[in-house]
Formats: sequence, structure tokens, C-alpha cells
Amino acid sequence: MTTTFEPVPRKPPRLGWLVAALRHAAQSLSPAYFAMVMATGIVSLAAHLLDMPRTADALFRLNVVAYAVIWLLAALRAVWFPRELWHDLIDHRRGPAFFTSVAGSGVLGSQFILLANDFVIAKFLWILALALWIGLTYTVFTALTIKEHKPSLDEGISGAWLLAVVATQSIAVLSAYLAAHWERPYRLELNFLALSMWLWGGMLYIWMISLIFYRYTFFRFSPSDLSPPYWINMGAMAISTLAGSLLIVNAPDAPFLASLEPFLKGFTVLYWATGTWWIPMLVVLLVWRHVYARFPLTYDPLYWGAVFPLGMYAACTHQLARALHLDFLYVIPRYMVYIALAAWGLAFIGLVHTLGSGIIARWTARPRA
Repeated sequence: MTTTFEPVPRKPPRLGWLVAALRHAAQSLSPAYFAMVMATGIVSLAAHLLDMPRTADALFRLNVVAYAVIWLLAALRAVWFPRELWHDLIDHRRGPAFFTSVAGSGVLGSQFILLANDFVIAKFLWILALALWIGLTYTVFTALTIKEHKPSLDEGISGAWLLAVVATQSIAVLSAYLAAHWERPYRLELNFLALSMWLWGGMLYIWMISLIFYRYTFFRFSPSDLSPPYWINMGAMAISTLAGSLLIVNAPDAPFLASLEPFLKGFTVLYWATGTWWIPMLVVLLVWRHVYARFPLTYDPLYWGAVFPLGMYAACTHQLARALHLDFLYVIPRYMVYIALAAWGLAFIGLVHTLGSGIIARWTARPRA
């Protein structure tokens, strides 16, 4: 009599589902997810400037966790899915989104200065942001220049391109904050770097907004084309205003800034006025998209790119009023900060709902022992 043995089914590794979940999260990670760090950071800073310390501190702590988690997923994506990462990097629509890693690092560095008084971590984030800015600037734009097959202007450009401006100005902001606390003689060099980045960011905005405005007005524009990053049209000017305001405040510590003070004040007001002009325009387009055209409003990581400009406008207007002694402007950030907090809350609820639904779906679908 022959005895047969049934094979014992092997139990899947206990952590197999976790690794699978991480692989899925890394593979589907949007290059724009650092916009969550940008948005959370600037809303936290705006709350700090407007005497809301508990809100500012809570968002700061959450932002540190979010920054670490997103970097972990980004690193795993680079290891597990390098081909997809490279394709995103040289894509006209997705490539500029990588600049959110620069801006996120810069905004978080500013948080460490203003909320934690920690200049060691702030300096590390400043170095990281500068390295990322150099690497991405000369990788993304070189790749987009030399690639053989390119989309037409209406298919290739969007407000996300202005993230390159935001990244540049985030370094100007962090450099200006560091310069105000850094010992001599490096204070002068940091202010000069901040000024140079501020000027370059302004020039880059002029180049890009010209193409974006041309795309707006001379190509067919459907509701699906009005993606949330178009709010960066305003956000890029808001962070340029913040950087200019900080340079004005730093002028007494740098003679070359003092000599340029009328120029700094004029262009800073120009940036603020341009950003202010965009707000009603973007609100009208938002109503057209979701009310008139009935485009569905569902969570998308790109919506963090719409939260960031609201928080930045509150922060920059407060700093502009301080730098130019325009007390009548203080009323704007007092209300704008609540709009930014509400927008952040809606985006965060959307994120939690999306993550929760995904976790439940993967948990119920995993094989049972």
C-alpha cells in the first residue's frame, strides 16, 4: 500500500502583504506628492505668523512625518521602479512636479527655523534643497529640450511648470531666513544667494506664464485641462512676494540690499499685485469647472498644489505688510489663513479616505492562510 502525502500549503510571509502594499504605494506615487509637505508647511507658517501656535505646531509635527514617509516611498520607487521614475522625470506634464521635493524641503526648513529654532536641521534641508534644485533643473529641462518626440504646447504645458519657480523661490526664502540668524561673514553671501534666486525665479515666471497664458487664450480649454496646479499661477507670485519681503527686512544687514531697496520694494509689490489679480480669475474658472461644466470633484494629490498658494498668500501678505509698514494689509491674512486651513482640511480628508479605501481593499483581497 502506497502512502501519499498531501503537500502542506505554505503560509505567506507575515510581512508579505506589507511589502506588497509598499510596492504598490511606491509604484503609484505621484511626483507631485511633496506638494503635501509644501501645503502643510506653509499653512503651519501662516498660522504661526498669525498667532495660532497650537495649529502651527500640530501641522509642523505632521509635516515632519509626511516628509519622511514620502521620501521613503520615493526612495523605494527609485530602487524598485527606476524605469517608471525616469519616464516621469522626462515627461512634459509630470517632470516639473519633481520640483515639489525642492519646495517641500525649503518650506520645512523654514518651519524648523521659525517653529523649532533648529538651525542644524534647517541648514541640512537648505543644502538638500539646493542640491535637488541643481540636479532637477539641469536634468528635467535638458531632457525636455533634447528629447525627440515632444507634445504640442496645449498638451505639454500646465501650471505645474511654475513649480520650478516655487522651488527657486523656496531656496530664496530659506536662505533669507538663515541669513538673518547666521553668523558673519556668511550672512552676506546668503543674502546674495537669496537675492540671486529671487531674481532668477522672477525671470523664470515671466518666461513660463507667457506660455501658459498663451495656452489659456488661444487653445481649446476643457474642464479636465484646468487641473489644480493652475493655482500655482498665483502661488508662484505669492512665494516671490514672501522672498522679496524677507530681503527688504534683511537690507540693514547687507549694504548691497540696502542700495537696491527701492527696486526690491517695487518688484515685491508687483509680485503681490500679480498674485492678487490671479485669485478672482482662478475662482471664476473653478466655478466654471465644477458648477457650470459639472466636472466631478474627487481627491487627487494635485489638489495639494491648490492648497499651497492659499497658505502662501496669507503668509506673504503678512510679511509684506510688515516689511513695508502697510498696516491696512493685515486684515487680509487674518481671513485668508482660515480659507487655507479649510482647504488643507478638505485635502487631508480626501487623502485619508483614499488611503483608507485602498488599505481595506488590499486587506480584504489578500490570501488567507
